[in-house]
Amino acid sequence: MQNGQVALDRFDHAILEVLSGEGRISVTDLAKRIGLSKSPTQARLRRLEAEGVITGYCALMDPIRLGLDHVAFVEVKLSDTRETALRAFNAAVSAIGEVEQAHMIASNFDYLLKVRTRDMAAYRSVLGEKISALPHVASTSTYVAMQAVKETALGDVT
Repeated sequence: MQNGQVALDRFDHAILEVLSGEGRISVTDLAKRIGLSKSPTQARLRRLEAEGVITGYCALMDPIRLGLDHVAFVEVKLSDTRETALRAFNAAVSAIGEVEQAHMIASNFDYLLKVRTRDMAAYRSVLGEKISALPHVASTSTYVAMQAVKETALGDVT
């Protein structure tokens, strides 16, 4: 397969679909759901983990119940887009806990960040003290989200 993609059959896709909604399901219950016995299901699960298709398991939390309901999207323009500058920016932005997502963009700006904080004051601090201080940042533009209409961990995996 190209680009590091792994060949997956219908049982692999079924495993991924079930796990995307029920990460704590037992192997026995998973096997029943996908129509295989426990041993081949367990072997497939280990293979999917070993091949890096499944990269880990985590608890999904409700950010609003945690008091983190301020979401801002930040366009970042860099002053230098050579490979060393991009690597420096990537490493530094990855260390900012409030940045949930960072994407390099093919546009009139270089990166789009999703930043989650408790309120506007906390966001202003993150922007001023952390994001603006990242290597090679020339300018930023902020868009504040008023409501999350759809947020998922991962879309359809089939």
